Amino acid sequence: MHINLPTWLTLFRVALLPVMVVVFYWQFPGHNITAAIVFVLAAITDWLDGYLARRLNLTSAFGAFLDPVADKLMVAVTLFLLVESHRGGWPGVVMAVTAAVIVGREISVSALREWMAEIGMRATVKVAFVGKLKTVMQMIALVVLIVQHERSAEALRLYHIGEALLVVAGVLTIWSGLHYLRAAWPILRGEPPRRELADEDV
Repeated sequence: MHINLPTWLTLFRVALLPVMVVVFYWQFPGHNITAAIVFVLAAITDWLDGYLARRLNLTSAFGAFLDPVADKLMVAVTLFLLVESHRGGWPGVVMAVTAAVIVGREISVSALREWMAEIGMRATVKVAFVGKLKTVMQMIALVVLIVQHERSAEALRLYHIGEALLVVAGVLTIWSGLHYLRAAWPILRGEPPRRELADEDV
């Protein structure tokens, strides 16, 4: 199997995940900044591999499978790290619930997409604005929370901003998931599809 440049970038993104975990817990000066840099680098490869695949026509079946898996892993692993470091009190509850909503939505919609593909009803894919907005909010929130996960007193305000942005991303996650479910609902009921399905985020 030939692995092209975009797929190598996707594999690199997956390889960065254990690096981020180690740096996140390794208590050296600036480890939080370093962990955030690793996360941002992974996010950049997410954009770059898709851009190169389209620009250079370097698409492949393996790359099409691996790219969304790498995206979901990146977000899920980061959320698990933040939840584990955020235990105790209502802030911990809010963080855990938000993470569960985001990860649960990704699992549910991924299962729905797989089923739609199996019955041959996923021919047209469009990107919705709500999905893009959710992704932007989510990435900014995760970067802020990684940097400030130790919640130092002088940076508490910035940490709360990250929490708020993640909650907003959670709400948008539900919204986009319901949007996708609504589009697929006629097919789930056994009716002919009334409009094209919308894939909110990649």
